[in-house]
Amino acid sequence: MLRRPASTAILAVVAAALLTASAMRPDAAPAARGGAHQQTTTVDVELVLAVDISYSMDPEELALQREGYAKALTSPEFLNALRQGIHGKVAVTYFEWAGSSEQRVIVPWRIVDGPEGAGSVANEILASPIRRAARTSISGALLFGAALFETSGQRGIRRVIDVSGDGANNSGQIVTAARDEVLSRGITINGLPIMLKRPSYATMDIELLDEYYEDCVIGGPSAFVVPVKDRDKFVEAIRTKLVLEIAALTPGSPVIKAAAANPRVPCTIGERIWQERWGN
Repeated sequence: MLRRPASTAILAVVAAALLTASAMRPDAAPAARGGAHQQTTTVDVELVLAVDISYSMDPEELALQREGYAKALTSPEFLNALRQGIHGKVAVTYFEWAGSSEQRVIVPWRIVDGPEGAGSVANEILASPIRRAARTSISGALLFGAALFETSGQRGIRRVIDVSGDGANNSGQIVTAARDEVLSRGITINGLPIMLKRPSYATMDIELLDEYYEDCVIGGPSAFVVPVKDRDKFVEAIRTKLVLEIAALTPGSPVIKAAAANPRVPCTIGERIWQERWGN
């Protein structure tokens, strides 16, 4: 598990791994595509980008978050990872979330198979007006994201929800219940906890948000967390995370789902803080 901001060293490791993975490309190993599962797939990954727009995110963070995803999708590292896949393309959708009933698709499902497709998705992300909304429902985001796979029109070798946020769940279903429901559908959940500010009573931030994400939010095969603790590393962290997801790699040891049986941070801490402050 990665518990520090992403670094260029990680990208160097990824680049080396991609060179090895190139042997699995369709033109290098046509026989590898003979399995029944691979014959039914159309893309390497179906990727849902679930992005927090709760009021605890300030306008600068919201703009930085969008810029990060746009730059990551058009980066040479991402496009190189894309080319190394069995199909050489992925399906991507991007939605914003806050409270339990606040989810809005900003970019519907799009096929990304090269610079043109990546640039189109990046432009759609940047063109939408920035907005904010109340509460933080990671559980609502996970369940909404899982439902989106039924509308992708594609079948990926892997299905991944990439959820970013700067706080703990305080609205809707308990996050572990939603997580387990999503995992039961064969979907992997990866996390991008945003830890740029000191925890504040006003915004109900928590300490050790990265550990909360590791133990309470993410799961599935090779699930991982890339925390963002430095504004200057924001774009790099998102790029690293997307490259790892497309390349089916992890930044360290895979996270074992059983770790959540004894979480280091209580998985209901967000609900508890909300109740203590607002009494409901």
